[in-house]
Amino acid sequence: MLNLWQTSLFLTGIFFLVEIQATWAETADSNRSAQILVQSPTSTSEIIPVTGVKANPTEKGVEIIFQTSKGEQLQITNSSTGNNFIADIPNAQLRLPNGDGFTFRSEKPVVGITEITVTNFDAQTIRITVVGENSLPAVELFDDNEGLIFGVTSSAIAAQPQPEKPASETPQEQPAAQQDDQIELVVTGEEDGYRVQETTTGTKTDTPLRDIPQSIQVVPQQVLRDQQVTRLDDALRNVPGVNQNFNFGPFTFYSIRGFDATETNLLRDGLIDTLAGQVSELSSIERVEVLKGPASVLFGLGNPGGSINLISKRPLSEPFYTIDATIGSYSFYRGAVDLSGALNDSKTVLYRLNLAYRNSGSSVDFFDGESLNISPVISVAIGEKTNLSLEAEYIKTSDRYASGVPVIGSLLPNPNGKVSRNLNLIEPSDKIEQTITRLGYRIDHKFNENWSLNNAFSFAFRDLDQRRTDSRGLEPDNRTWLRSFSESSSENRNYAMSTNLIGKFATGSIQHQLLFGFDLNRFDNFNPVIPSFEAASIDIFNPVYGNPRGANIISSEGFRQQTNSLGIYLQDQVALTDNLKVLLGGRFDVIDRKYEDLVSNTESSGTDSAFSPRFGIVYQPIPAISLYTSYTSSFTPPGGSYFFGVDSSFKPERGNQYEAGVKADLNDRLSATLALFDLTRTNVTTEDPNRPNFSIQVGEQNSRGVELNLAGEILPGWNIFAGYAYIDARITKDNTLTPGNRLSNSANNSFNLWTSYEIQKGNLQGLGAGIGLFFVGDRANFGNTYTVPSYLRTDAAIFYNRDRFRVALNFKNLFDIDYFESSLGNRVYYGQPFTVQGTVSWHF
Repeated sequence: MLNLWQTSLFLTGIFFLVEIQATWAETADSNRSAQILVQSPTSTSEIIPVTGVKANPTEKGVEIIFQTSKGEQLQITNSSTGNNFIADIPNAQLRLPNGDGFTFRSEKPVVGITEITVTNFDAQTIRITVVGENSLPAVELFDDNEGLIFGVTSSAIAAQPQPEKPASETPQEQPAAQQDDQIELVVTGEEDGYRVQETTTGTKTDTPLRDIPQSIQVVPQQVLRDQQVTRLDDALRNVPGVNQNFNFGPFTFYSIRGFDATETNLLRDGLIDTLAGQVSELSSIERVEVLKGPASVLFGLGNPGGSINLISKRPLSEPFYTIDATIGSYSFYRGAVDLSGALNDSKTVLYRLNLAYRNSGSSVDFFDGESLNISPVISVAIGEKTNLSLEAEYIKTSDRYASGVPVIGSLLPNPNGKVSRNLNLIEPSDKIEQTITRLGYRIDHKFNENWSLNNAFSFAFRDLDQRRTDSRGLEPDNRTWLRSFSESSSENRNYAMSTNLIGKFATGSIQHQLLFGFDLNRFDNFNPVIPSFEAASIDIFNPVYGNPRGANIISSEGFRQQTNSLGIYLQDQVALTDNLKVLLGGRFDVIDRKYEDLVSNTESSGTDSAFSPRFGIVYQPIPAISLYTSYTSSFTPPGGSYFFGVDSSFKPERGNQYEAGVKADLNDRLSATLALFDLTRTNVTTEDPNRPNFSIQVGEQNSRGVELNLAGEILPGWNIFAGYAYIDARITKDNTLTPGNRLSNSANNSFNLWTSYEIQKGNLQGLGAGIGLFFVGDRANFGNTYTVPSYLRTDAAIFYNRDRFRVALNFKNLFDIDYFESSLGNRVYYGQPFTVQGTVSWHF
């Protein structure tokens, strides 16, 4: 596998060096190339790029200029409804400096025009909507050297009387609109609002969500900003069907559709990053995308519930500078800086730098910490066809664990009384200190308008030092808590590389978007031998800290682990007609695993392989509605101890999901998804009843349910982000657990609603407020011996935006309810009490 890594990296590097040299040569003769490009005929399947949008006031109204070298080849279809003029440009796509999907909206650019909207309606169509204030505006079409021009005449301006000139007066030429009056589209990375229409998470290609036959939910930047989200767990409250398993410090673990999300279910910009969920600061994250259901055809090994993809902020071509300062309850202090712009006049070298520092306390005793995040990105345009991004991230944290509180005395009755919700069963001297370093690059190369290649690589390294006091359980007196103590230093390394060839072509009248690629991943974990000592017990009702630990060693653990994986995949997005689309995909993975037990000095290794298919159909009876059905699969390497005399090679665990649903775009403002699914996990390792401490593969688990999501703008300034999930996740076969038991920490019902309104005009323009409701139903523990009750948490916000200034107050758990976030063994974790945070932001 190591030779394969070296060979793949070498060949990829040689290829891109050759392409970059060719691109530099093309750049030297760019003027001649541009002329040839304009004169060349365009095939019917070619997508014409629009690289800029301008709105210029004119004497009669406003001009909308679409900057493209092929304006004469664009064909327009238009319609009108009431005061709305709607124009669609097929075989065209907006490709502006910041990359993928956005919606541009200019409100009241001139008298008589309420709004102008430009958006990528789908992967092959640009839609322009012009809304007249009192009547339908008149629109004329012109072709110009600068591109395609829509001349919009406002009825209000046209109706205004013009001053009469004396007969002898020579007509004077009207001055053109001054440059200062020009309204130019500036992409800031925050144009999506609450509604995101396009993603790469579902297909590894830029595809509208409405064309993907699987449920995907995107938590965009504006939702994160309005809720003042700085942690991943708070972002995921907005995704129904995602539950928190437990959170005891900087480490948070989740379940999706009832199944645990393992380290390989966490992605950073589409690459597996086993450390992505370890530090939840989101200062460098643009949005959070959650793909529901199995995704092995795209990303390889992983549990079947779904994948969480953190999308990084990208460099911008225009100056963008933001400073945030936050202060809140329990000594919460946070500062963040987000800087971006061009490093040269030609804007071929762009940068983005995110800095964030946090120092915070908590309602839980000794549960405080601090973190520092530094995330620079450099983007270099090497000619017109190639772009190189260099990325780095440095994270330094110092935190403590939250132990949770005993079930008996909190959730269940204790004859001695009720324990404090602030109780922490660790020692004040405990610590978790970690340093994470990420380095990576991404190269995108376009051969032509139809074929492109991208290659991305990421390396993440973590040093983790811990001094921790762990829980062992409650004594029969129901007040004495047994503990253990250990100190450790460990190392984790994560390597990931992905290469994708993407092509668009036609076979007759059938359109194809083909994806062929391969992924390489390597995970190295090293934990030296760690003895666990007997620690002083503690009274949960009258805790006394600082007693010396015992000398008895309870257990020892130490290991070295390495996993190498190679995946090769092929996918075809087929448009049989304009409204009938098929998605076909398949992937073959090979995984080598090696495990060395440093205590017993024994080694074990194994090789697994799996084929993961995918199939989906999307039917769009009208452009705004998508009906879909799909089958997807996943695999995970087997766990447990092998009994070589009976079964020396376990099969990978498999996930198989059938899903059907409806996606709708409502009035170009709201998007909704309704999904029904049935997901089964097989080959689950369970205890061998005939041989203690060994496992056999007979387990099976099933999750089925329905999910509904709604996101977008109801009216100008009034946004909504909501969802509901009903999930019935249960054990269907097992040797030790009872079939019919619920999967742990999975709620049957969950609901989220966040809505905000900002005043759009008048003296109070920019003043707004938001309200959020987050409901999580009851959840069972692992053995179904107790149930964690449901809760409804209310959040709220008040904010004011004015010019380059923003101030906001965010309230979490507004009514200060006592609720349990999750459970782990014989402990439960309280959710945070009422907190308030104030944030001041400057944008310049």
